Amino acid sequence: MKKFILIVFLGASTIVKSQVDPHFSQYYMHPLWLNPALTGAINGDYRVAAIDRNQWSSVTNAFSTQGLTADITTNKNINFGLSLLQYSAGSGGYKYFNGLGSISYSGIKFGAEGMKVISFGMNFGLINRRFDQSQQWGSQYTPYLGFDPSKAGQTLAKPSASSLDLGAGIAYYDGDPDKNVNFFGGLSAAHLNQPKDEFLASSASTSKVPVRYTLHGGARVILSDRASLVPNAVYMNEGGAWEGTLGGYYQRNITDDVDIMAGLNYRLNDAVYPYLGVNLDKLMIGFSYDINTSQLGSGAKGTGSYELSLMYSNKKGTDKGFFKCPRF
Repeated sequence: MKKFILIVFLGASTIVKSQVDPHFSQYYMHPLWLNPALTGAINGDYRVAAIDRNQWSSVTNAFSTQGLTADITTNKNINFGLSLLQYSAGSGGYKYFNGLGSISYSGIKFGAEGMKVISFGMNFGLINRRFDQSQQWGSQYTPYLGFDPSKAGQTLAKPSASSLDLGAGIAYYDGDPDKNVNFFGGLSAAHLNQPKDEFLASSASTSKVPVRYTLHGGARVILSDRASLVPNAVYMNEGGAWEGTLGGYYQRNITDDVDIMAGLNYRLNDAVYPYLGVNLDKLMIGFSYDINTSQLGSGAKGTGSYELSLMYSNKKGTDKGFFKCPRF
């Protein structure tokens, strides 16, 4: 990914001073992390979503990310949610955990029967990052011989650090089932309080975790009474590192309770990834696979990244035309 460095790498003698949050290709399947204003953006009383990402399996101790979100709605236009994200990578035992509670207000409604909605949301929780100092480090490798356990590993003054994390966002969606085109979108900012980066900041410095800005949106386009097309895009920027993704998916209603989805997305200067999904009434299952188009592909020995996602929500009624947000 262009200028997209996923973790803080600590080597034998060098610290690469960059920190960018992990991400998902199926970003709408982890909605509360994408934008807290999406809390409660469902046609039902509750929703639970889980996603697993395995990146570059040919690399030893490669990147692995898991996410879980859950949210509920109320009849007061106040909605509540929880978002958990766990990320691990590298032989140094690096782990990143982000746990956030979220709340949104979706009471600004207009248009036919109040189907157009503007929602405001915020989240609050913590970030914890840590290294396992008992793992293998670059300073323990000897040229031509390889790993030498007798050599001293990396010693960190603070191998684990936790920080308060605050974020906010705004979202818009058009849920009118009688329209041929329904637009949706949002803007969010994570790490608004810019917590001190404990791994990079000394007592005399002011190094902070940068704000992550996310802009996302798209539309549902009705093609027939059984088919629709959902183009969508997302742009993220954090501390000068950025990522942009364009794509969409085709959705076809097979029976009253079964939909199939197929799509293709392109992450700029990084990867293209096909997507397949099936919606079994209240349960949504999705699979995608990243195919690297950048030089990272050769470094990963040609292997890409796969994601498997599940989403369950108790839909209200049988109106399958109601639309609030896409599936990825």
